[in-house]
Amino acid sequence: MVNPADQQTGAPGSGGRRSRASTSQYGFAALGLDLVDQRVEDSVLGLLAAVEVELRESIDSADPLVVEASRHLVDAGGKRFRPLLVALGAQFGDPTAPLVVPAAVVMELTHLASLYHDDVMDEAQVRRGAPSANARWSNSIAILVGDYLFARAADLAADLGTEAVRLQARTFARLVHGQIAETVGPRAGQDPVAHYLAVIADKTGSLIAASARFGGMFGGATREQTAALAAYGETLGVAFQLSDDLLDIASESTDSGKTPGTDLREGVPTLPVLYALESTESDADAVRLREILAAGPVTDDDLHAEALGLLRKSPALERARETVRGYAEKAREQLAPLPQTSPRYALESLCTFIADRTG
Repeated sequence: MVNPADQQTGAPGSGGRRSRASTSQYGFAALGLDLVDQRVEDSVLGLLAAVEVELRESIDSADPLVVEASRHLVDAGGKRFRPLLVALGAQFGDPTAPLVVPAAVVMELTHLASLYHDDVMDEAQVRRGAPSANARWSNSIAILVGDYLFARAADLAADLGTEAVRLQARTFARLVHGQIAETVGPRAGQDPVAHYLAVIADKTGSLIAASARFGGMFGGATREQTAALAAYGETLGVAFQLSDDLLDIASESTDSGKTPGTDLREGVPTLPVLYALESTESDADAVRLREILAAGPVTDDDLHAEALGLLRKSPALERARETVRGYAEKAREQLAPLPQTSPRYALESLCTFIADRTG
């Protein structure tokens, strides 16, 4: 068996030339990740490099269109956040264990499959800086490719054992439940904020929790440590998504990956918006903000700029920041059963980054 730390991978378009992975390749700086020592860094980078190789091999198909459409998001890159959590979780056991890399591939395939479906649901035109699959081919092709990737993930999970199959299936079910809940919206009498947080836990937290759990499971961590990793992953996932929502409002640039105020323009009720709508503040700015937001998607450019400005100085935004910090701190506390070693410090660095990234 090749030690993942020695595995190398080629960049897209390199004509088969293979080069050693680097921290910049995976955008760790953008995650605020501190891998602390060289041994952990080499192990994590090696695992992620091996994941890239197996990821491409896993989507091979007899149909050229299926291969091309499946590779569309794989080749677009991304931070590989879920494989990263698998790799970090495995550090609490043996990261060279043979099923760690396949487990990470299962998680990334499941994530990529969900993105194809999300883009259809959201009618997205761009994903990771490139035309979305539905924009390039069609909604039908994007849905079917997403189905194909889910199937490939399930096929690979079968090699990991019954427990892994069950976890992957249950995670998939939560993803679907979250998407349905988001599509339907809060039911009569349901608190919109509680509904929104539950959607994020299902759509984002569940898969990050499963990734961290897989790392512990297949790296050979103890049951207590694996449970702690899963709890941490779910809470961290919610915090990370909420912080992205805040950046959509607070950021002055496209650092968050989309134009500031996109959610506002599309009528997506993110946490700051929900907090603003439920506010009972009676000052002129708060009343005006509720008036604009209550009307739905803010597509008029002047109204959009006004609403964005009001949100940025509103108590609702600071309240949302405090919520993010609360989740980040809870995730840190959930690491308590883990030994105070470099891998734990790396996981804690993600908490610090998320707590600080929105100001």
